Amino acid sequence: MSKEIKQNFGPDEVLYRPIYETGKGFYITVSILIAIYFWSLYMYFTQVRSGLGVTGMNQPVTWGFYIVNFVFFIGISHAGTLISAILRLSKAEWRRPITRMAEVITAIVLAIGGLHPILDLGRPDRMLNLVSAGRLQSPLLWDVTSITAYFTASTVYLYLPMIPDIAKLRDRGGKLTWFYTFLAWGWQGTEKQKKILNKVINILMIMVIPIAISVHTVISYIFSMTLQPGWHSTIFGPYFVAGAIFSGIAALLIVMIAFRRAYHFENYLKEIHFKYLSTLLLIMSLLWFYFTFSEYLTGIFGSEPHEMHIILYKFTGPFAIFFWGMVVCNFIIPVILLGISRFRTIKGILVASISVVVGMWLERLIIVVPTLANPTMPLPAGIYFPSLVEWALFIGGIAVFILGFVLFSKFFPLISIWEIEEGRKEGIKEVEERIHSYLPNT
Repeated sequence: MSKEIKQNFGPDEVLYRPIYETGKGFYITVSILIAIYFWSLYMYFTQVRSGLGVTGMNQPVTWGFYIVNFVFFIGISHAGTLISAILRLSKAEWRRPITRMAEVITAIVLAIGGLHPILDLGRPDRMLNLVSAGRLQSPLLWDVTSITAYFTASTVYLYLPMIPDIAKLRDRGGKLTWFYTFLAWGWQGTEKQKKILNKVINILMIMVIPIAISVHTVISYIFSMTLQPGWHSTIFGPYFVAGAIFSGIAALLIVMIAFRRAYHFENYLKEIHFKYLSTLLLIMSLLWFYFTFSEYLTGIFGSEPHEMHIILYKFTGPFAIFFWGMVVCNFIIPVILLGISRFRTIKGILVASISVVVGMWLERLIIVVPTLANPTMPLPAGIYFPSLVEWALFIGGIAVFILGFVLFSKFFPLISIWEIEEGRKEGIKEVEERIHSYLPNT
């Protein structure tokens, strides 16, 4: 970008460039993702027309990819609102370039993950039964309620901090001025408006943390409230929450690295941001290992026959490759790449993050399938192989996630411009005052 443009529009013009400059790469990417989406949509209509028989699910494995991906996508959603809220609450100044990306992840992934139970129903009209015949005793109803509340709070929490940037886009003019004028809600940047906006953000920030934690806790209740061996565990609530934050941080790092490279955000997403987030990822890897070790240690120590059968099914049986692959991806690789300073580069962090995302998907798989494949009744073990329809919908979900992010970046800044400007004007002064308040008087 030329110096003239920078002088005309200010130092943050690069943050507007994805919106006002569209290259061939954008159209090619969007076209491919839309093609994948329509392919997955066609496969879904095939399932609706022919029934769940086109999937690999059977008796006794009645849950497969759809529930695995449901738990997986909802877990990734914790990358956004929860992490953003915690960083805002702790007044971490380094949060400013990453909060919006994190919040966008939550909004998109929650929408994708929330649809997967409908895919699993076979007949989508059966969702109406939750309204007409829902029972408060059912964890499924708790799940729908918590996810709906989380999606609503997260969407509002994403939108409100965007208003000042939307007003900036409105003031720049262009074909979509009417669109930005509508979304800006008459924002003029007055002191009164800023005070109200900050107050509302602070309220939402505090509200969204317990809501986010409750979501994955309630999802764990779908499993732990049953008497199935391998599921009926008091540790599942915190275990699922920790795993969700773990996979969420990894997903956030992947998105940051991808858009840093694609849109040349190197001056905003600096190595220090990746250093801090990768440290959190390393801590969550150690915490994940602690929970996993505790879960299986108590099961092995008790030696209940059905429980031990499923544990051995994972350790040495047909699912051994998935179980030990999970351990390698979630613990060994991150600890090596993030724990040794010479490996903690942008590339090393990217590899560790991808490893964690894969490992957490494997974790969801080995939670769901082995327990169902080994019923407590004297029946033969079940066999589950996902069909092309299930793979298509999984790939389609990933494509929609990427497409949502790409389209968002075309209409709105991926990095909060007003927060960057506020950090330059007020953040430095606030940090200095905070540091002086910590230190003893001379």
